[in-house]
Amino acid sequence: MKYSFPFILLVSFLSCYGQTIPTGDLKVSLLVLGTVQDAGSPHIGCEKECCAALFDKPDPNRKVVSLGLVDHENNKTYLFEATPDLPRQIRLLQSHASIERTLPDGIFITHAHIGHYTGLMHLGREALGAKKAKVYVMPKLKKFLETNGPWSQLVELENIQIHQIENEQAVSVTNNIDIIPFLVPHRDEFSETVGYKIVGPSKSVLFIPDIDKWSKWKKSIVEEIKKVDYAFLDATFFDAAEIDNRDISEIPHPFVIESMHLLKSLPPLEKKKVHFIHFNHTNPLLNAKSPQSDEVFKGGFRSSKFKAVFSL
Repeated sequence: MKYSFPFILLVSFLSCYGQTIPTGDLKVSLLVLGTVQDAGSPHIGCEKECCAALFDKPDPNRKVVSLGLVDHENNKTYLFEATPDLPRQIRLLQSHASIERTLPDGIFITHAHIGHYTGLMHLGREALGAKKAKVYVMPKLKKFLETNGPWSQLVELENIQIHQIENEQAVSVTNNIDIIPFLVPHRDEFSETVGYKIVGPSKSVLFIPDIDKWSKWKKSIVEEIKKVDYAFLDATFFDAAEIDNRDISEIPHPFVIESMHLLKSLPPLEKKKVHFIHFNHTNPLLNAKSPQSDEVFKGGFRSSKFKAVFSL
C-alpha cells in the first residue's frame, strides 16, 4: 500500500511521543480538526487584544472544535461535530486518510449549539448538494432537524440521512471502531447534549467538548478518565476573569482551573490523558506561550493542538 505525505508525518509524530508504530500496523487514528469554541476566533464584535489583530491576519490553526477519525484498514472516515469550518475540516480529514471522496462515512453531533451542527448547511443544495450523508444524532436533535427549517430541507431533499443513536448504546461503525454516546448536563434548548466514547482496536477516547460544571454530572470525571487512554475535555474558559460582560450563570462551563483542581490527585500518567479543548476566544490557552499554558503543562495536563494525531 502506498502512503501519502500526511501519513508519513503521522508516523513521525507518533514516534516523537515514544510510540514507534510500523505503518502496516496502524489501523485507526484520530485527528484534531478544531479546538476553538463555537463562534471561532476572532470572535464577532470582539475589540479586545485577543481578537483585534486576527481580523486582519487570521490564524489558520483556529478552527471550531472537531475531531476526525480514520479507519485506515477499512478506508473509512468519521467526523465529530458539523462546525462552520466544515469544508476545510473535511478536506483535512480526507487528506490525512489519503481518501479522495468528499464526504466522511458518518458525522456524529453532540448537540444543537451553533458551533456543533450548523456546518450541516454546507451539505445542502446551495453548497455540496450531498446525497444521503450519514448524520448520527440523539432523538431530540433528530426531531429538531426534521421539523425546523432550513435543516428539514436537508432531510426532505435527502442531502442528509439521519441515524438515531441512544444513550450508552454503542454504534459499531466498523470492525475496528465502536462509538458510544452518553448524556451530559448542558443548556438543552433544542436538543439533548452528549459526549462520546470512541473505542479503537487498542485505545479509547473520551470526547466532552461541552458540559456544565462537573458536579452536575451523575458520573465522576475522575473515574471516567481512568477508563480511557485520552480525554478531550471542555475548557471553554480558563477562569472567571475572562467573563467580564456576561452573566456567569448563563454559561456554567467548568473552568480549566476547576478541572485541574478536581483532577490534581490523579497519577502523572492519568493526568497526561487530559487534553483540554473548546477554547473561548478569550482563553489564554490559545496562546501556547502564555503563563496559563505553562501552568497547565506543569500541572501534568495538555492543551489540544490543531492537527495533532493519535493512534487508537
